[in-house]
Amino acid sequence: MSVVTRPVTAEDLEKMPNNQRRELVKGELRVMAPSGFDHGAIIDNLQFLLSRYVREQKLGLVLGAETGFKLASNPDTVRGADISFVQASSVPSTGRPKGFWNGAPDLAVEVLSPGDTINEAEEKVDDYLHGGCRMVWVVNPRRRTVTIYRPSAAPAIVGDTQELDGQDVVPGFRCRDSEIFA
Repeated sequence: MSVVTRPVTAEDLEKMPNNQRRELVKGELRVMAPSGFDHGAIIDNLQFLLSRYVREQKLGLVLGAETGFKLASNPDTVRGADISFVQASSVPSTGRPKGFWNGAPDLAVEVLSPGDTINEAEEKVDDYLHGGCRMVWVVNPRRRTVTIYRPSAAPAIVGDTQELDGQDVVPGFRCRDSEIFA
């Protein structure tokens, strides 16, 4: 006797209890461990800087950790970045969606945890970019760098003494890389 299993859908994921961090990758449910203290502090530093600027400039919404973005369908992929940004013109006039955002954020930020592999990070970047994300920042606490990924462009690395620039995705946003790791 064979057992037939079907992929998990974004709708299934939304109905699950919120007692675990989960992502959905091509219909496969992935349970994620809680992040460490330093990881959380780095997220808070960058999210504070980005949120303050975006609110002052009225550019859109900066969203907290693990906000779900449905990046692909059949099979479904739902990712939750550590920080994300959606430009104001993309937010429906009827208000913010209650469930997962259908599509990619304009900016997704992933902060590497000590246990993250290069393959896992690259898979997330690929999912975001193929889902329509305009820019992905991968923050590496160990190296104190941010790698910037854009569609159809080579990755660029910003070091500890350089500035991170929002380019055309978050126009005018700049912060010293060292502020992220303070």
